Parts: sequence; C-alpha cells; structure tokens
Amino acid sequence: MNHNEVISMTAQSGSKGRILVIDDEADIRESLQLLLEMEGYEVGLAHNGTDGERKFEQRAWDLVLLDLMMPDKSGMEVLRDIRERDRHTPIFMITAFGTVEAAVKAVKLGANDYLSKPWDNDKLLIEIGRAISGQRLADENTQLKRALKQRYSFPNIIGKSDRMLRVLDLVTQVASSRSTILVTGETGTGKELIAKAIHANSPRVDHAFVPVNSGSLPSDLLESTLFGHVRGAFTSAIHTKKGAFEVANKGTIFFDEVGTIGPETQAKLLRVIQEKEFTPLGSNEVVKVDVRILAATNADLRKMVEERKFREDLYYRLNVININLPPLRDRREDIPLLVQHFLDKFSKENEKFLEGEHSTLRFEPEAMQLLLDHSWPGNVRELENVVERAVVLASTQIIPLDVLPDYLLHAGGIRLRRAENGALPSDASLFEIVAEFERRTILDQLERFNYSQTETAEALRVPLSTLNQKIKRLNIDVKRKGDKA
Repeated sequence: MNHNEVISMTAQSGSKGRILVIDDEADIRESLQLLLEMEGYEVGLAHNGTDGERKFEQRAWDLVLLDLMMPDKSGMEVLRDIRERDRHTPIFMITAFGTVEAAVKAVKLGANDYLSKPWDNDKLLIEIGRAISGQRLADENTQLKRALKQRYSFPNIIGKSDRMLRVLDLVTQVASSRSTILVTGETGTGKELIAKAIHANSPRVDHAFVPVNSGSLPSDLLESTLFGHVRGAFTSAIHTKKGAFEVANKGTIFFDEVGTIGPETQAKLLRVIQEKEFTPLGSNEVVKVDVRILAATNADLRKMVEERKFREDLYYRLNVININLPPLRDRREDIPLLVQHFLDKFSKENEKFLEGEHSTLRFEPEAMQLLLDHSWPGNVRELENVVERAVVLASTQIIPLDVLPDYLLHAGGIRLRRAENGALPSDASLFEIVAEFERRTILDQLERFNYSQTETAEALRVPLSTLNQKIKRLNIDVKRKGDKA
C-alpha cells in the first residue's frame, strides 16, 4: 500500500487528528508542523519536555512526536510521565542519536515507534496514519464492548420494569464519566449494587472499589478510616495505616448512608472533593489522590440542608448526578425475576434442588401471589431474606404457603372483589377464581364437620397448619361448635 492510498483510507475513515510535537529545536518543530498540516492534521507545538507535558494535559491528542534529547527534561522522562497517566495515545520517539539500546528502552517505557533524524517524510506519514487509525479502531471496539456490557451485563441488578430500565440506562450514561454521583432510595433497594455497577463499567474498573459505611462508625473512627493515621496519632495508633481515600486512589470510594456523617468530617470531605488532597491524622504531609466519589442515602438530604444538619456546599458537590432507585412496591413486575434469581442463588449455596445453574424450586401459586401483593417495606433485601428462608425450609420442589414467615401471612389476607349479586365480577382473574373455589371448598368442609378445623384438615388431606394459614389468607370467619343459631 503506497502513501496516497493510506492517506485516502484514513481521510475516508476520519482518522485525521491532533498531533503534539515536543522538540527543543525550532526548525524541527516548524518542518513537522508544515508537513503534518499539509496532510490535514491539527498540530500543537511544545518547545521542551515541561511545556510538552503541560500541553498534553490540556487536551486530547491522537499522537505525540517526542524528541529524545531536550535540555530541561529528557524524552525518556517525558515518555515515562505521560505513560503513567495515559497508556493508549501513540508516542513516536525522534532523535539524532539513534542506538539500539535507546530504542529498546523507549519501547519498554511505552513508545510505539522510534525514528532517527533525518527521517523519511513519506514513511513518517504512513506510520502516523497507521498508528492513529489503529488506536481509533481499538478505542471504538473498547467503547462498543463497554456500551454493550453496561446496557446488558448487570448480573446482580435484576429488573425489566420501565423504571429499572431507566435506572440502568442512566448508569450506562454516567459510568464512564468522572462525575460524583448520589444514589438515593429507601433501605434495601440496592444502592450499593448500583454503585458497584458504575465502578465496574468505568475506566477505573482495574482499581479499588472501597465502600465506607458512614452510619456504622463514630466520628473519630470515621476520620481515621477515611484519611488514615500515622503511628502515635492517638492512643491506640500503634501502626501507621492508610485511609480509605489512599486505598481507593485511581479507583472509587463509596459512602453508604452519607447523611450520617458529622459536621467536622463533612468539612474535611468537602476539602478532599475540592482539592483532591488530605492530611492523615497526626501527620503534616499532604497526600494527593485521584478518587471518584459515589454516595448513597435513604435520607432527604435536601431537607437536612434546610434544617442545617448537612452542609449545603457538600450536598451540591455530592449531588452532581442523582440516581433514584424505586421501591419494590413500585416495580412489582420485577418480583418474579427477583424471586427466581434468589431461588437460584440460595439453591446453589445450600446445594439443594439444583439442576445445572438453576433451582428447580417453585412457589405454589398462592404463595407467589402473596409475594406479588406484599408491600415490601424492606424492599429487595426483605424479599431476598424471605426467599432464603423458603429455600432452607423447603422439603419439596413446590414451596407451600406455610413456609413463608408469619408476618407475611398475617399481612396478606385476600380481599376478593364482588359484583352486586355477591358473585365474582366478570373480569375476575384466574387467581381470584381459584381463591374463591378454594374458599367455598373449605367453608363447605367446615360446615360439614361443624367447624372442627382438625377434622376439616383430615378430610382435605392437608396439615392443620396449612388449613389455618389458608383460613387466615382467605378471610374465612371460623365459627365454633354451638355458635350456629
């Protein structure tokens, strides 16, 4: 492939881009600028290594041409500094003192190519075109894979309801950004799972995700947990210890129940967000960090600000983007999916009723309807506990109603709709029809045995406890012997 074909191909694919030239010789910078701009590239010029690093930080570049020998900072040093922050932008080393040893060292430090002065213009342009095209293709593939992963691969977040799909779409949009995010929602809605999903689908995925449960720590211990301490900082500080911010450097720190943080710690947290630095307890040395902050709360932080219980400036720093998780009662269509997910999970953990990766357990229809009808004040966490209990207690593949906890049974009395003539309405659901048939059958048997529940249970061939639960669920008024007029 000749030079013109390469240039034609890169022009069609939109591969022309920005190139930064870092060289201390003015005539070299000018000649490279003229050559590259004639080929349609946008060119930035830096007269030494320090100026080059500064300009590299100021904007995105598609490729860097870097001189090896410069008075203030060698090209090797600049290469090393850039590669600590950026592993992908192509860098070509250019020098008048080419040696095999220097070339090998440059490649080991992350250079993509090594060219000697004077260079061949055609060859240089071909290599630049190839490098930029290759990196753009790699970037597009990475972005495509990340987009697909973000949209379709949240293995621990279960839901197909419109509200949850909107939440997942928002997670997809914000994951790759650097923005601070506040996740709000009732207890048990899965706020930490959302935070983990954001981290897992972000460029920080290869670094630490550090959760901090703000509500479970007293103020003095929380500060030590966040910022670390040096030996002797306080009575029990017998060793120097890194804090959560330092551990999370280049990664993500997650504050659960951020509304419980005290005023003094709020001020220090605000400083870290603004300045990206902190001082460990007992130390005079400032530690700089690059940490993304995610926070969660079930409290109304806006109201806490109005009541002067939470700093307004910190609130706005945390609430750059808000993700609000709906309670389970507002996304009931997700309950069957969640139930199956937890059945699979706990069948694996308990090594029972398992076929491959999936559980063979199922709730009987009446029990499943109770799960669908319950208001779930504890949200997904409460449902998870109920399903775990059911798996542990299950003795057959069909989980009966009486395996569910008493509070759920007592709260779940069935209220059947009635037409004016007392019959079920014409649009009655299958569940209502079955429940009404079951109710009439139990009533008939109770009347037959003069409301003896023991005899009725024997006749129906069900345990007495099951009959009692069905009587409560179906709101049957149980009469005693002799109560009849």
